[in-house]
Amino acid sequence: MRRAQTTAAKDLVVGLGATGLSIARYCQRSDIMATFFDTRDEPPGIEELGNICPNAKVLLGDIKLPKGIERIIASPGISDSHPLLAKARKKKIEVISDIELFCRHADAPFIAVTGSNGKSTVTTLLYHMCRADGREALAGGNLGEPALDLLSQETPDIYVLELSSFQLHRTQYLPAEVAVLLNVSPDHLDWHADEDEYRRSKYRVYREAKAAVFNRADKVAAECALQCQRVISFGLDAPDSAHYGLRNDDGETYLARGETLLLAARELAMYGTHNQLNALAALAAGDLLGLDMAAMLRVLVEFPGLPHRMQFVARIGGVDYINDSKATNVAAAIASIESVNSMLVLVAGGDGKGADFGDLANAVEGKLRAAVLIGKDAEKVARALDTVMPVHFADTMGAAVAMAAHSAESDDTVLLAPACASLDQYSSYMERGDKFRAAVEALKR
Repeated sequence: MRRAQTTAAKDLVVGLGATGLSIARYCQRSDIMATFFDTRDEPPGIEELGNICPNAKVLLGDIKLPKGIERIIASPGISDSHPLLAKARKKKIEVISDIELFCRHADAPFIAVTGSNGKSTVTTLLYHMCRADGREALAGGNLGEPALDLLSQETPDIYVLELSSFQLHRTQYLPAEVAVLLNVSPDHLDWHADEDEYRRSKYRVYREAKAAVFNRADKVAAECALQCQRVISFGLDAPDSAHYGLRNDDGETYLARGETLLLAARELAMYGTHNQLNALAALAAGDLLGLDMAAMLRVLVEFPGLPHRMQFVARIGGVDYINDSKATNVAAAIASIESVNSMLVLVAGGDGKGADFGDLANAVEGKLRAAVLIGKDAEKVARALDTVMPVHFADTMGAAVAMAAHSAESDDTVLLAPACASLDQYSSYMERGDKFRAAVEALKR
């Protein structure tokens, strides 16, 4: 498919969808003539693109690299292995992300938040903490609004960006006011060339940053962060002066800065040990920004967490039901499992994307009452669990929740932590989580 364009475009936008359309709006605002390409014959957003850039050339399907292209702006969903991008690299054509464009044109400082798990929660916490301190803030990137759309709004005091490994991989210059790396575990190996490339993409968040927040459990992150002017760490252990962690006092666990006890962990509105880590990371980043401590702690007491991320659904018959549908990889599911202190019935499965589920068995050892498995790779998960505990299979979420409820005992937790993507059965992890919530609500009737 082609549409007429009177002037030869030197930019090629690869991939439509939300990011591609935000790049189109950026091009329209900046008077940049671009050609747009998508591998799909009928990509979502094609009509909206026509409204944004009515005279732009649009190429669909299997194409060759157009002549005269000097720069490619690639959406994060398009991997580097795509033939068009491989050809562009051979020809020394610049391939960048929307985040690179954001960095070149943003007129306010920004926080960069990344990690294999937890980045959406920490991004949202920091947004609310900035606002609680009286600062105008805008949040987006990999979460919510695309970064380039934020530039069309009135300039805030600070931007808070969630960044994926895809975006970081293609960003050349990232001068973050504060860079936050929460954790790194193997993921997106269907996009990255290998695990090493994935890890390098995550660690590069520190390269041009002024200040850094790192997880003390990650020695590589600690080394990478040292190049920044100011550094604060966080972890679940007792922290040194000016760093963040957990301390016990008179039988109570507290979030702490050095020796100073800040907030009892039980007062957090968010559920789970991993959310204590998320809270500590947000406090460390806010500290580097100079945010008021009382304002930040107020947010932690009030913010219940994002939907589908260790979201408390209900307590029925003495059993807690927790929706963590966003746990779309093994590491995320393990973090969820480890944050639950009771015996649990695990609802898991879906599209494993070639993942190794072996570590899942170690995480549930000694605390698994039963497992209810769903989706394409249910059998693979079952083989990896290799447990004498009962393993059930269900075709629907309603059946899975009913089986889980039957297996659970008083004071147990039924946890949806799939360790898999959702697209084999659902349109998104959100739909999967909504189905879980609805099935739990149906137990009350």
